[in-house]
Amino acid sequence: MGLADFLFNRRKHKNNNKITAEELFQQENISKKYYKSLDKNIKQIQELFEHSFDFTVDKIKLGDTDACVCYLGTMLSKDTLTNKVLNSLHPQNDHPKPKDINSIRDNYFPTVSYEYADTFHTVVWNVLNGYAVIMVDGQGKALSLEIGNIEKRAITEPSTQTIIRGPKEAFTEDINTNISLIRKRIRNPHLKFESFYVGRDTKTHLVIGYMSTITNADILEEVKKRIEKIDIGGVLDSGNIEELISDKSFTPFPLIFNTERPDSICGHIMEGKVALILDGSPFVLTVPSVLTDFFESSEDYYQPFLMSSFVRLIRYMSFMIALVLPSLYVALSTFHQELMPTQLLLSIQAQREGVPFPAVIEIFVMELTFEIMREAGVRMPRAVGQTVSIVGALVIGQAAVEAGLVSNVLVIIVAFTAIASFVSPIYNFSISTRLLRFILILFSAIFGLYGVLLFLIVMVIHLVSLRSFGVPYLAAVAPFNIKEQDDIFVRFPIWANRKRPSYLYPESPMKKKGKNIPSPPPARGGGK
Repeated sequence: MGLADFLFNRRKHKNNNKITAEELFQQENISKKYYKSLDKNIKQIQELFEHSFDFTVDKIKLGDTDACVCYLGTMLSKDTLTNKVLNSLHPQNDHPKPKDINSIRDNYFPTVSYEYADTFHTVVWNVLNGYAVIMVDGQGKALSLEIGNIEKRAITEPSTQTIIRGPKEAFTEDINTNISLIRKRIRNPHLKFESFYVGRDTKTHLVIGYMSTITNADILEEVKKRIEKIDIGGVLDSGNIEELISDKSFTPFPLIFNTERPDSICGHIMEGKVALILDGSPFVLTVPSVLTDFFESSEDYYQPFLMSSFVRLIRYMSFMIALVLPSLYVALSTFHQELMPTQLLLSIQAQREGVPFPAVIEIFVMELTFEIMREAGVRMPRAVGQTVSIVGALVIGQAAVEAGLVSNVLVIIVAFTAIASFVSPIYNFSISTRLLRFILILFSAIFGLYGVLLFLIVMVIHLVSLRSFGVPYLAAVAPFNIKEQDDIFVRFPIWANRKRPSYLYPESPMKKKGKNIPSPPPARGGGK
């Protein structure tokens, strides 16, 4: 049985790389016909863009022939439009009398990128995409000139996934800029980018990127199939795509990896994954994703492997601390006091003397307070947000202890738990940990350590049941595969990491040929 039958069992995919304007506007009440009469064309396009202040129709004369230039002033640079188009069409310019639309392009705009539009749908689509469209009386098609130069954000450092050593570039909201950031890192003709448009109303540009010589064809087919099934009015961010194509919605764990780092995306593509780049979003998605992806940072591959392995183990340990520590405190202090050392128990009880609330109420209040301060710090202006969250935590914690509402040990546990949750390199995975922590505290308050154990068993069963585009979420961990452990809990040296993950079923399983183990040079001169 092949991978396609085992995972997906689906039909052949039609080539959707080239999408026509007719397909984009098939559900819109827009006329398809492009007339040879300039007046009819102007009338229908003005009716369509009625009440749009930025839509302009400039009527001009090309010799004895009437023509016009249509454009959206907010979608192009006015200076570039004037220099490239309007000045060239000025009557004082010495151009031969145009015979048809082709001669206009050859004589007036020999160096400008262009395309012809022979349907009204195409004219509208080009105007919406920032083209200046020239319509000429008596001609059966229009000339669309690419003006461009829409204002966009410059490339900056990543704001959510910072590293010490490595590239400092981050994706922007411009899809062409993002593709170029990937292209300049993977200079290979087998790096393919296919184009889609999603959203009935927004018609947002979505591009998938992959290595045709590495990515499994069945996984790629499944990605295209799910994109085709998207039927929603508007898509404004890659988070919308993530929710629409995920294997399962009712899970706290992210099933699709997202990042604003181009180097991280390139690493995933080179493993055989598929990148999804949405115009207007600085976060790029990759699929399939497994649990261990969310414990890895791109910096792991820029530091010596021993240092990277140590830091990665700390991340796994921090995840368990952030998830389990508060619930263990509740269970031990409430139900299983005999399991604690005597001196520790006496110390905790002495600190809790005079506290009016049980341990579970204490920890719920403090955890909720810290989450509120963390959210406030994120939403406030950057200059004061971090200061407010840190100072607020110190002041409120100290005041709560002095007022006898909580114990000192509880403040230490909540603070240590919060710090451990910050270790996760992927923000949305840390949110999952915080959500599960509250549920686990509730289980421990009802059932004690048995509740903690029960919750962890249910969580593992849930993780085993998850899939990301047909790939098990715990791939390489359960079932355990010793051959896959070169880049899971620790990172082996690069020269020892020769194979791509087998759970991705790559077309080319080998990353490199030969071992290339570093070795010292032979002794020179008289040395022994």
